[in-house]
Amino acid sequence: MVTRYGYGAPCHTIRVMEAAHPVPDAAGLAAAQALKSAVSGLGPDDLVIALICGGGSSLLPDPPEGLTLTDLQELNAALLESGAPISVMNAIRKRFSGINGGRLAELAGGARICNLIVSDVPGDDPGAVASGPTVPGRPAAAEVAALIEARGLALPQACMDHLRQQPEDGAAPHPDVTTRIIASAAQSLEAAACRASAEGVTPWVLSDRIEGEAREVALVHAALARQAATAGTPYPAPVVLLSGGETTVTLRHRGKGGRNSAFQLSLALALEGEPWFHALAADTDGIDGSEDNAGAWVDGTTAARIRAAGLDPLQSLQRDDSYSALKAVNGLFMTGPTGTNVNDFRAILIGTPRG
Repeated sequence: MVTRYGYGAPCHTIRVMEAAHPVPDAAGLAAAQALKSAVSGLGPDDLVIALICGGGSSLLPDPPEGLTLTDLQELNAALLESGAPISVMNAIRKRFSGINGGRLAELAGGARICNLIVSDVPGDDPGAVASGPTVPGRPAAAEVAALIEARGLALPQACMDHLRQQPEDGAAPHPDVTTRIIASAAQSLEAAACRASAEGVTPWVLSDRIEGEAREVALVHAALARQAATAGTPYPAPVVLLSGGETTVTLRHRGKGGRNSAFQLSLALALEGEPWFHALAADTDGIDGSEDNAGAWVDGTTAARIRAAGLDPLQSLQRDDSYSALKAVNGLFMTGPTGTNVNDFRAILIGTPRG
């Protein structure tokens, strides 16, 4: 088992390895080699049970011939700062790995493979979760080159050179693979909706696959929340607006804060002064990007309280420093490791406006 630092747990028979996330390190390199060794020499009479959740793209770096760990670190850093959706990032990562894109399954010598997947990707494509180490299929080099060009991504020169020189895969083995999604964002929203109904609050589930710039997605949520509060459509208050998926933040400055913190600060500004809403946005694994919070709480007073604490909330958002602004008003949501990862969870509780 491979997980991020601080997320390991004592096990009697399972070896637990820890490595860096979201930018890989040498411990991840060793973990990838350990997994490759574990499946080598297996045959048709063997069964591999693969428990996969998000994060494996970074936790299992395995640079192909001609590339180094440093190259993969620079690649991951560039992708994380690009604002590209996770599906695009993981499609690209598959071309720079000796383990992802089904390659680990191909190394298993014809062994039967059972994938049990906790999905953290919009749409629940099993091959996109952790870049699919045991799920057959990967894009051709030409497809990846087209993705990079279409989005204007600035990736390390060594990686681009490798991609141009990379021959297309030959006919890959067809391993015996069974795949099941055992947890997902849709299931988390369904559970939240059931709980809201039990409390007498109408649930309004938008989607489990929302993507886009966090601050812009927040503005859409703010508009829908205001519509429900003031016009009672599509549901009258009290109502809770629920959504999931994975937003992104295109980094322009070196502030602190992940996508959920950025979403919340943008929402707090858009609905400043409104007494009828309270909101939570968090990454279900307990870590919002690279910080120590899962996400944040905001309400109609958050922006004013940030100013009272001596910070400008709009400037903090523009400088990609939502973490510092929300920390100043005790707005950070801290859970520690949760033991799961079905991506982002957002809930906006909408009451009836006074007056």
